[in-house]
Amino acid sequence: MGNKEWREYGRTEVIDNTLNPDFVRKFMLDYFFEERQNLRFDLFILFCVGSPPISQDFLGQACCTLGEVVGSVGSRLEKPLGGIQGKKCGTIIVKAEELNNCRESVMMQFCGNKLDKKDFFGKSDPFLVFYRSNEDGTFTICHKTEVVKNTLNPVWQAFKIPVRALCNGDYDRKSVLDVCFVPFATALIRLLPNASQVTLLSFLVDIEVTFLDYIKGGTQINFTVAIDFTASNGNPAQPTSLHYMSPYQLNAYAMALKAVGEIIQDYDSDKMFPALGFGAKLPPDGRVSHEFALNGNPQNPYCTGIDGVMEAYYQSLKSVQLYGPTNFSPVINHVARYAASVKDGSQYFVLLIITDGVISDMAQTKESIVNAASLPMSIIIVGVGPAEFDAMVELDGDEVRISSRGRFAERDIVQFVPFRDYIDRTGNHILSMARLAKDVLAEIPDQFLSYMRTRGIKPSPAPPPYSPPSQPIQTQI
Repeated sequence: MGNKEWREYGRTEVIDNTLNPDFVRKFMLDYFFEERQNLRFDLFILFCVGSPPISQDFLGQACCTLGEVVGSVGSRLEKPLGGIQGKKCGTIIVKAEELNNCRESVMMQFCGNKLDKKDFFGKSDPFLVFYRSNEDGTFTICHKTEVVKNTLNPVWQAFKIPVRALCNGDYDRKSVLDVCFVPFATALIRLLPNASQVTLLSFLVDIEVTFLDYIKGGTQINFTVAIDFTASNGNPAQPTSLHYMSPYQLNAYAMALKAVGEIIQDYDSDKMFPALGFGAKLPPDGRVSHEFALNGNPQNPYCTGIDGVMEAYYQSLKSVQLYGPTNFSPVINHVARYAASVKDGSQYFVLLIITDGVISDMAQTKESIVNAASLPMSIIIVGVGPAEFDAMVELDGDEVRISSRGRFAERDIVQFVPFRDYIDRTGNHILSMARLAKDVLAEIPDQFLSYMRTRGIKPSPAPPPYSPPSQPIQTQI
Protein backbone atom coordinates (compact mmCIF):
# COMPACT_ATOMS: atom_id res chain seq x y z
CA MET A 1 0.00 0.00 0.00
CA GLY A 2 1.78 3.17 -1.15
CA ASN A 3 2.66 5.41 -4.06
CA LYS A 4 5.16 3.14 -5.80
CA GLU A 5 5.15 -0.29 -4.19
CA TRP A 6 2.25 -2.37 -2.93
CA ARG A 7 2.50 -4.54 0.16
CA GLU A 8 0.19 -7.50 0.68
CA TYR A 9 -1.82 -6.93 3.85
CA GLY A 10 -3.80 -10.16 4.03
CA ARG A 11 -5.96 -12.72 2.27
CA THR A 12 -9.55 -13.81 2.69
CA GLU A 13 -10.69 -17.35 3.10
CA VAL A 14 -11.50 -19.49 0.04
CA ILE A 15 -15.19 -20.02 -0.69
CA ASP A 16 -16.07 -23.08 -2.76
CA ASN A 17 -18.33 -23.33 -5.81
CA THR A 18 -19.74 -19.80 -6.11
CA LEU A 19 -19.32 -16.72 -8.24
CA ASN A 20 -21.00 -14.57 -5.57
CA PRO A 21 -18.78 -15.06 -2.53
CA ASP A 22 -19.54 -13.32 0.76
CA PHE A 23 -16.17 -13.20 2.50
CA VAL A 24 -16.20 -13.30 6.28
CA ARG A 25 -12.65 -12.47 7.28
CA LYS A 26 -12.12 -8.86 8.41
CA PHE A 27 -8.98 -6.74 8.26
CA MET A 28 -8.18 -4.03 10.80
CA LEU A 29 -6.58 -0.83 9.48
CA ASP A 30 -5.70 2.45 11.15
CA TYR A 31 -7.76 5.24 9.58
CA PHE A 32 -6.49 8.80 9.14
CA PHE A 33 -8.77 11.41 7.60
CA GLU A 34 -5.81 13.60 6.64
CA GLU A 35 -3.96 10.92 4.67
CA ARG A 36 -4.57 9.30 1.29
CA GLN A 37 -4.57 5.59 2.13
CA ASN A 38 -4.50 3.61 -1.10
CA LEU A 39 -5.98 0.12 -1.25
CA ARG A 40 -5.91 -2.55 -3.95
CA PHE A 41 -7.95 -5.72 -4.05
CA ASP A 42 -6.85 -8.63 -6.26
CA LEU A 43 -9.36 -11.40 -6.85
CA PHE A 44 -8.32 -14.91 -7.83
CA ILE A 45 -10.25 -18.05 -8.67
CA LEU A 46 -9.01 -21.55 -7.93
CA PHE A 47 -9.50 -24.50 -10.27
CA CYS A 48 -9.10 -28.07 -9.05
CA VAL A 49 -7.46 -30.16 -11.77
CA GLY A 50 -7.15 -33.75 -10.61
CA SER A 51 -5.88 -34.51 -7.17
CA PRO A 52 -4.17 -32.66 -5.62
CA PRO A 53 -3.08 -30.10 -8.32
CA ILE A 54 -4.82 -26.70 -8.09
CA SER A 55 -4.38 -23.84 -10.56
CA GLN A 56 -4.87 -20.19 -9.64
CA ASP A 57 -6.17 -17.69 -12.21
CA PHE A 58 -6.34 -13.92 -11.87
CA LEU A 59 -9.94 -12.73 -12.05
CA GLY A 60 -9.58 -8.96 -11.67
CA GLN A 61 -8.60 -6.11 -9.35
CA ALA A 62 -10.07 -2.91 -7.91
CA CYS A 63 -8.30 0.13 -6.48
CA CYS A 64 -9.67 2.76 -4.09
CA THR A 65 -8.73 4.69 -0.99
CA LEU A 66 -9.83 3.98 2.55
CA GLY A 67 -11.42 7.43 2.49
CA GLU A 68 -13.58 6.37 -0.46
CA VAL A 69 -14.86 3.39 1.52
CA VAL A 70 -15.71 5.25 4.74
CA GLY A 71 -16.98 8.25 2.74
CA SER A 72 -19.54 6.15 0.85
CA VAL A 73 -23.12 5.99 2.12
CA GLY A 74 -23.17 3.47 4.92
CA SER A 75 -19.38 3.08 4.48
CA ARG A 76 -20.14 0.59 1.71
CA LEU A 77 -18.35 0.96 -1.63
CA GLU A 78 -19.00 -0.95 -4.85
CA LYS A 79 -16.11 -1.11 -7.32
CA PRO A 80 -16.07 -2.84 -10.72
CA LEU A 81 -13.29 -5.34 -11.13
CA GLY A 82 -10.88 -4.60 -13.95
CA GLY A 83 -7.80 -6.19 -15.35
CA ILE A 84 -9.04 -8.61 -18.02
CA GLN A 85 -9.48 -6.81 -21.32
CA GLY A 86 -12.88 -7.20 -22.96
CA LYS A 87 -14.46 -9.24 -20.18
CA LYS A 88 -16.91 -8.41 -17.43
CA CYS A 89 -15.19 -9.32 -14.22
CA GLY A 90 -18.02 -8.48 -11.83
CA THR A 91 -18.08 -6.14 -8.83
CA ILE A 92 -16.39 -6.13 -5.47
CA ILE A 93 -18.18 -4.66 -2.44
CA VAL A 94 -16.01 -3.27 0.36
CA LYS A 95 -17.51 -2.29 3.70
CA ALA A 96 -15.86 -0.53 6.64
CA GLU A 97 -16.97 -0.18 10.22
CA GLU A 98 -15.39 1.72 13.08
CA LEU A 99 -14.31 -0.33 16.08
CA ASN A 100 -16.15 0.68 19.24
CA ASN A 101 -13.14 1.17 21.46
CA CYS A 102 -14.83 2.19 24.72
CA ARG A 103 -16.67 5.31 23.58
CA GLU A 104 -18.80 5.55 26.71
CA SER A 105 -18.50 8.53 29.00
CA VAL A 106 -20.30 9.36 32.23
CA MET A 107 -21.76 12.71 33.27
CA MET A 108 -21.92 13.13 37.05
CA GLN A 109 -22.84 15.88 39.49
CA PHE A 110 -22.22 15.93 43.25
CA CYS A 111 -23.10 18.10 46.18
CA GLY A 112 -21.79 18.24 49.74
CA ASN A 113 -23.60 18.73 53.02
CA LYS A 114 -22.20 19.66 56.43
CA LEU A 115 -18.61 19.23 55.36
CA ASP A 116 -15.96 19.44 58.06
CA LYS A 117 -14.50 22.92 58.45
CA LYS A 118 -10.71 22.91 57.98
CA ASP A 119 -10.00 26.64 57.77
CA PHE A 120 -9.59 28.23 61.21
CA PHE A 121 -9.27 31.79 59.88
CA GLY A 122 -12.01 31.92 57.25
CA LYS A 123 -14.66 30.00 55.39
CA SER A 124 -13.91 26.71 53.62
CA ASP A 125 -13.48 26.34 49.86
CA PRO A 126 -14.17 22.64 49.13
CA PHE A 127 -13.52 20.66 45.96
CA LEU A 128 -13.65 16.99 44.99
CA VAL A 129 -10.77 14.92 43.65
CA PHE A 130 -11.40 11.57 41.92
CA TYR A 131 -8.75 8.87 41.89
CA ARG A 132 -8.41 5.66 39.96
CA SER A 133 -6.80 2.77 41.82
CA ASN A 134 -3.91 1.09 40.01
CA GLU A 135 -2.79 -2.53 40.14
CA ASP A 136 0.28 -1.62 42.18
CA GLY A 137 -1.78 -0.02 44.94
CA THR A 138 -1.10 3.57 43.85
CA PHE A 139 -3.71 6.08 42.74
CA THR A 140 -4.00 8.27 39.65
CA ILE A 141 -6.05 11.48 39.57
CA CYS A 142 -8.67 11.30 36.83
CA HIS A 143 -10.73 14.40 37.66
CA LYS A 144 -10.77 17.42 39.96
CA THR A 145 -13.86 19.58 40.38
CA GLU A 146 -13.88 23.35 40.61
CA VAL A 147 -13.48 25.07 43.97
CA VAL A 148 -16.73 26.32 45.52
CA LYS A 149 -15.86 29.22 47.77
CA ASN A 150 -17.16 30.13 51.23
CA THR A 151 -19.53 27.24 51.89
CA LEU A 152 -19.67 23.88 53.64
CA ASN A 153 -22.65 22.83 51.50
CA PRO A 154 -21.23 23.03 47.97
CA VAL A 155 -22.93 22.04 44.71
CA TRP A 156 -20.29 21.25 42.10
CA GLN A 157 -20.87 21.60 38.37
CA ALA A 158 -21.67 18.49 36.39
CA PHE A 159 -18.62 17.00 34.66
CA LYS A 160 -17.93 14.33 32.09
CA ILE A 161 -15.26 11.61 32.29
CA PRO A 162 -14.49 9.07 29.55
CA VAL A 163 -14.96 5.57 30.94
CA ARG A 164 -11.57 4.69 29.46
CA ALA A 165 -9.96 7.13 31.91
CA LEU A 166 -11.51 5.27 34.84
CA CYS A 167 -10.47 1.79 33.72
CA ASN A 168 -7.46 -0.06 34.98
CA GLY A 169 -6.07 -1.92 31.98
CA ASP A 170 -8.15 -3.13 29.03
CA TYR A 171 -11.81 -2.20 28.92
CA ASP A 172 -13.83 -5.40 29.11
CA ARG A 173 -17.25 -3.73 28.74
CA LYS A 174 -18.29 -4.49 32.31
CA SER A 175 -20.91 -2.30 33.90
CA VAL A 176 -20.12 1.39 33.73
CA LEU A 177 -21.57 1.75 37.21
CA ASP A 178 -19.07 -0.76 38.60
CA VAL A 179 -16.19 1.11 36.99
CA CYS A 180 -17.26 4.58 38.04
CA PHE A 181 -18.09 3.93 41.67
CA VAL A 182 -14.54 2.82 42.48
CA PRO A 183 -13.22 6.42 42.36
CA PHE A 184 -16.53 7.62 43.77
CA ALA A 185 -16.10 5.44 46.87
CA THR A 186 -12.50 6.63 47.22
CA ALA A 187 -13.69 10.24 47.22
CA LEU A 188 -16.28 9.49 49.90
CA ILE A 189 -13.75 7.87 52.20
CA ARG A 190 -11.50 10.93 52.04
CA LEU A 191 -14.29 13.47 52.53
CA LEU A 192 -16.62 11.94 55.13
CA PRO A 193 -15.54 12.61 58.70
CA ASN A 194 -18.28 12.84 61.31
CA ALA A 195 -21.68 13.73 59.79
CA SER A 196 -20.37 15.06 56.47
CA GLN A 197 -22.17 13.89 53.34
CA VAL A 198 -21.40 13.86 49.63
CA THR A 199 -24.41 13.11 47.45
CA LEU A 200 -24.52 11.99 43.83
CA LEU A 201 -27.18 14.21 42.28
CA SER A 202 -27.14 12.84 38.73
CA PHE A 203 -25.47 10.08 36.75
CA LEU A 204 -25.77 9.75 32.96
CA VAL A 205 -24.03 7.31 30.64
CA ASP A 206 -23.45 8.68 27.14
CA ILE A 207 -21.92 7.32 23.94
CA GLU A 208 -19.41 9.65 22.31
CA VAL A 209 -20.14 9.97 18.60
CA THR A 210 -17.24 10.24 16.16
CA PHE A 211 -16.57 11.93 12.85
CA LEU A 212 -17.14 8.64 11.05
CA ASP A 213 -20.57 8.23 12.66
CA TYR A 214 -21.71 11.34 10.79
CA ILE A 215 -20.03 10.30 7.54
CA LYS A 216 -21.61 6.85 7.78
CA GLY A 217 -24.98 8.52 8.31
CA GLY A 218 -24.64 10.43 5.04
CA THR A 219 -23.10 13.80 5.98
CA GLN A 220 -21.33 15.27 2.95
CA ILE A 221 -18.11 17.32 3.00
CA ASN A 222 -18.39 20.11 0.41
CA PHE A 223 -15.04 21.38 -0.86
CA THR A 224 -14.43 24.81 -2.42
CA VAL A 225 -11.11 26.22 -3.59
CA ALA A 226 -10.19 29.91 -3.97
CA ILE A 227 -6.96 30.85 -5.79
CA ASP A 228 -4.97 34.09 -5.61
CA PHE A 229 -4.61 35.77 -9.02
CA THR A 230 -2.87 38.93 -7.84
CA ALA A 231 0.06 40.42 -9.78
CA SER A 232 2.54 39.67 -6.98
CA ASN A 233 2.57 36.07 -8.23
CA GLY A 234 4.52 37.18 -11.31
CA ASN A 235 3.82 36.77 -15.02
CA PRO A 236 2.47 33.22 -15.53
CA ALA A 237 4.43 32.98 -18.79
CA GLN A 238 7.73 33.36 -16.91
CA PRO A 239 9.38 30.44 -15.04
CA THR A 240 9.86 32.70 -12.00
CA SER A 241 6.08 33.04 -11.54
CA LEU A 242 4.30 31.04 -8.85
CA HIS A 243 1.61 30.38 -11.50
CA TYR A 244 4.08 29.15 -14.15
CA MET A 245 2.82 25.95 -15.82
CA SER A 246 5.90 23.80 -16.32
CA PRO A 247 5.51 20.78 -18.59
CA TYR A 248 7.57 18.77 -16.10
CA GLN A 249 6.05 19.46 -12.69
CA LEU A 250 3.13 21.10 -10.90
CA ASN A 251 3.47 24.62 -9.56
CA ALA A 252 2.91 25.33 -5.86
CA TYR A 253 -0.73 26.30 -6.37
CA ALA A 254 -1.51 23.08 -8.23
CA MET A 255 0.34 20.95 -5.68
CA ALA A 256 -1.56 22.48 -2.74
CA LEU A 257 -4.88 22.11 -4.57
CA LYS A 258 -4.23 18.52 -5.54
CA ALA A 259 -2.85 17.51 -2.13
CA VAL A 260 -5.91 18.71 -0.19
CA GLY A 261 -8.58 18.14 -2.85
CA GLU A 262 -7.75 14.51 -3.60
CA ILE A 263 -8.37 13.59 0.03
CA ILE A 264 -11.50 15.66 0.65
CA GLN A 265 -13.16 14.53 -2.59
CA ASP A 266 -13.67 11.07 -1.09
CA TYR A 267 -16.32 12.55 1.22
CA ASP A 268 -18.40 14.26 -1.49
CA SER A 269 -20.69 11.91 -3.39
CA ASP A 270 -21.22 13.98 -6.56
CA LYS A 271 -17.55 15.09 -6.88
CA MET A 272 -18.63 18.56 -8.06
CA PHE A 273 -16.50 21.36 -6.61
CA PRO A 274 -16.87 25.17 -6.86
CA ALA A 275 -13.58 26.77 -7.95
CA LEU A 276 -13.11 30.50 -7.42
CA GLY A 277 -10.42 33.09 -8.08
CA PHE A 278 -9.74 36.54 -6.65
CA GLY A 279 -7.58 39.56 -7.44
CA ALA A 280 -7.73 39.49 -11.28
CA LYS A 281 -9.04 41.63 -14.13
CA LEU A 282 -11.63 39.70 -16.11
CA PRO A 283 -12.37 39.83 -19.83
CA PRO A 284 -13.81 41.51 -21.78
CA ASP A 285 -13.98 44.83 -19.88
CA GLY A 286 -11.08 44.34 -17.46
CA ARG A 287 -13.11 44.76 -14.28
CA VAL A 288 -11.36 43.62 -11.07
CA SER A 289 -13.04 40.71 -9.31
CA HIS A 290 -12.40 39.06 -5.93
CA GLU A 291 -14.94 36.29 -6.43
CA PHE A 292 -15.00 34.88 -9.96
CA ALA A 293 -15.64 31.37 -11.26
CA LEU A 294 -12.56 29.66 -12.69
CA ASN A 295 -14.72 27.93 -15.30
CA GLY A 296 -16.07 31.28 -16.51
CA ASN A 297 -19.65 30.50 -15.44
CA PRO A 298 -20.65 32.60 -12.40
CA GLN A 299 -24.07 30.92 -12.26
CA ASN A 300 -22.49 27.46 -12.06
CA PRO A 301 -18.89 27.55 -10.77
CA TYR A 302 -18.80 23.78 -10.22
CA CYS A 303 -16.06 21.65 -11.76
CA THR A 304 -16.13 17.87 -12.18
CA GLY A 305 -13.63 16.33 -9.80
CA ILE A 306 -10.25 17.69 -8.78
CA ASP A 307 -9.01 17.18 -12.35
CA GLY A 308 -11.81 19.49 -13.51
CA VAL A 309 -10.74 22.12 -10.97
CA MET A 310 -7.14 21.85 -12.16
CA GLU A 311 -8.20 22.31 -15.79
CA ALA A 312 -10.34 25.35 -14.92
CA TYR A 313 -7.38 26.85 -13.05
CA TYR A 314 -5.06 26.39 -16.03
CA GLN A 315 -7.62 27.89 -18.44
CA SER A 316 -8.14 30.92 -16.18
CA LEU A 317 -4.43 31.69 -16.26
CA LYS A 318 -4.75 32.08 -20.03
CA SER A 319 -7.76 34.41 -19.95
CA VAL A 320 -7.51 36.73 -16.91
CA GLN A 321 -4.99 39.43 -16.06
CA LEU A 322 -3.29 39.17 -12.69
CA TYR A 323 -3.93 42.32 -10.67
CA GLY A 324 -4.88 42.86 -6.99
CA PRO A 325 -5.31 43.53 -4.11
CA THR A 326 -5.44 40.35 -1.95
CA ASN A 327 -8.95 40.23 -0.49
CA PHE A 328 -10.21 37.11 1.30
CA SER A 329 -13.59 38.22 2.63
CA PRO A 330 -15.56 37.88 -0.67
CA VAL A 331 -14.70 34.18 -1.12
CA ILE A 332 -15.25 33.44 2.58
CA ASN A 333 -18.67 35.10 2.41
CA HIS A 334 -19.41 33.15 -0.79
CA VAL A 335 -19.02 29.79 0.97
CA ALA A 336 -20.66 31.11 4.16
CA ARG A 337 -23.86 31.88 2.25
CA TYR A 338 -24.16 28.23 1.26
CA ALA A 339 -23.21 26.98 4.74
CA ALA A 340 -25.84 29.25 6.32
CA SER A 341 -28.56 27.53 4.30
CA VAL A 342 -27.73 24.01 5.55
CA LYS A 343 -27.46 23.79 9.33
CA ASP A 344 -29.04 20.37 9.93
CA GLY A 345 -25.78 18.40 9.92
CA SER A 346 -26.29 16.94 6.45
CA GLN A 347 -23.46 19.02 4.97
CA TYR A 348 -20.20 20.57 6.11
CA PHE A 349 -18.16 23.04 4.05
CA VAL A 350 -14.38 23.30 3.69
CA LEU A 351 -12.83 26.31 1.92
CA LEU A 352 -9.22 26.09 0.72
CA ILE A 353 -7.61 29.50 0.04
CA ILE A 354 -4.22 29.44 -1.69
CA THR A 355 -2.36 32.76 -1.68
CA ASP A 356 1.09 34.24 -2.14
CA GLY A 357 0.94 37.46 -0.18
CA VAL A 358 -0.15 39.59 2.71
CA ILE A 359 -3.89 40.02 3.03
CA SER A 360 -5.27 43.46 2.13
CA ASP A 361 -8.71 43.36 3.79
CA MET A 362 -7.75 42.07 7.25
CA ALA A 363 -10.59 43.78 9.14
CA GLN A 364 -13.25 42.52 6.74
CA THR A 365 -11.74 39.03 6.70
CA LYS A 366 -11.69 38.81 10.50
CA GLU A 367 -15.36 39.79 10.58
CA SER A 368 -16.18 37.18 7.91
CA ILE A 369 -14.36 34.48 9.89
CA VAL A 370 -16.11 35.41 13.15
CA ASN A 371 -19.45 35.15 11.35
CA ALA A 372 -18.49 31.86 9.67
CA ALA A 373 -17.44 30.30 12.99
CA SER A 374 -21.11 29.77 13.85
CA LEU A 375 -21.70 27.89 10.58
CA PRO A 376 -20.85 24.32 9.47
CA MET A 377 -17.63 25.50 7.87
CA SER A 378 -13.82 25.31 8.10
CA ILE A 379 -11.17 27.37 6.31
CA ILE A 380 -7.71 26.22 5.21
CA ILE A 381 -5.21 28.87 4.09
CA VAL A 382 -2.02 27.77 2.34
CA GLY A 383 0.65 30.39 1.72
CA VAL A 384 2.91 29.78 -1.30
CA GLY A 385 6.13 31.53 -2.23
CA PRO A 386 8.78 33.35 -0.16
CA ALA A 387 6.60 36.13 1.31
CA GLU A 388 6.29 36.74 5.05
CA PHE A 389 2.94 35.54 6.36
CA ASP A 390 3.09 36.88 9.91
CA ALA A 391 -0.30 38.57 9.63
CA MET A 392 -1.89 35.25 8.63
CA VAL A 393 -1.05 33.69 11.99
CA GLU A 394 -3.60 36.02 13.58
CA LEU A 395 -6.33 34.34 11.53
CA ASP A 396 -5.32 30.90 12.81
CA GLY A 397 -6.88 31.03 16.26
CA ASP A 398 -4.83 28.27 17.88
CA GLU A 399 -3.34 30.55 20.55
CA VAL A 400 -5.62 33.62 20.60
CA ARG A 401 -9.22 33.31 19.43
CA ILE A 402 -9.88 35.68 16.53
CA SER A 403 -12.24 38.59 17.19
CA SER A 404 -13.90 41.43 15.32
CA ARG A 405 -15.50 44.54 16.79
CA GLY A 406 -15.31 43.05 20.27
CA ARG A 407 -16.98 39.79 19.25
CA PHE A 408 -14.95 36.58 19.48
CA ALA A 409 -15.29 33.65 17.09
CA GLU A 410 -17.48 30.93 18.52
CA ARG A 411 -14.86 28.29 17.64
CA ASP A 412 -11.53 27.96 15.84
CA ILE A 413 -12.21 27.22 12.15
CA VAL A 414 -9.02 28.43 10.44
CA GLN A 415 -5.80 26.54 9.77
CA PHE A 416 -2.93 28.46 8.13
CA VAL A 417 0.36 26.96 6.92
CA PRO A 418 3.15 28.16 4.59
CA PHE A 419 3.74 25.53 1.91
CA ARG A 420 7.52 26.06 2.00
CA ASP A 421 7.65 24.35 5.41
CA TYR A 422 6.55 21.06 3.80
CA ILE A 423 8.68 20.96 0.65
CA ASP A 424 10.87 17.88 0.55
CA ARG A 425 14.55 18.79 0.20
CA THR A 426 15.19 15.95 -2.27
CA GLY A 427 12.54 17.30 -4.66
CA ASN A 428 9.98 14.57 -3.98
CA HIS A 429 6.76 16.47 -4.72
CA ILE A 430 4.52 13.55 -3.78
CA LEU A 431 6.05 13.54 -0.31
CA SER A 432 5.70 17.35 -0.08
CA MET A 433 2.01 17.15 -0.94
CA ALA A 434 1.40 14.33 1.55
CA ARG A 435 3.06 16.32 4.34
CA LEU A 436 1.00 19.40 3.56
CA ALA A 437 -2.31 17.53 3.43
CA LYS A 438 -1.59 15.67 6.66
CA ASP A 439 -1.02 18.90 8.58
CA VAL A 440 -3.78 21.12 7.18
CA LEU A 441 -6.49 18.46 7.27
CA ALA A 442 -5.72 17.02 10.71
CA GLU A 443 -7.93 19.59 12.50
CA ILE A 444 -10.99 19.19 10.24
CA PRO A 445 -12.61 16.25 12.11
CA ASP A 446 -12.36 18.07 15.46
CA GLN A 447 -13.70 21.32 13.97
CA PHE A 448 -16.52 19.31 12.38
CA LEU A 449 -17.40 17.65 15.71
CA SER A 450 -17.23 20.93 17.63
CA TYR A 451 -19.96 22.36 15.40
CA MET A 452 -22.18 19.28 15.61
CA ARG A 453 -21.86 18.99 19.38
CA THR A 454 -22.51 22.65 20.15
CA ARG A 455 -25.64 22.47 17.99
CA GLY A 456 -26.79 19.17 19.50
CA ILE A 457 -26.82 17.51 16.07
CA LYS A 458 -26.70 13.72 16.20
CA PRO A 459 -25.58 11.49 13.30
CA SER A 460 -28.30 10.20 11.02
CA PRO A 461 -28.91 6.44 11.23
CA ALA A 462 -26.68 4.44 8.93
CA PRO A 463 -28.36 2.47 6.11
CA PRO A 464 -29.21 -1.16 6.94
CA PRO A 465 -26.30 -3.58 6.60
CA TYR A 466 -25.69 -5.20 3.24
CA SER A 467 -27.23 -8.62 2.70
CA PRO A 468 -26.00 -10.87 -0.11
CA PRO A 469 -28.59 -11.60 -2.81
CA SER A 470 -30.73 -14.63 -2.09
CA GLN A 471 -30.68 -15.63 -5.76
CA PRO A 472 -27.31 -16.28 -7.39
CA ILE A 473 -26.22 -13.64 -9.89
CA GLN A 474 -24.65 -14.99 -13.06
CA THR A 475 -21.26 -13.45 -13.70
CA GLN A 476 -19.37 -13.77 -16.95
CA ILE A 477 -15.72 -14.67 -16.52
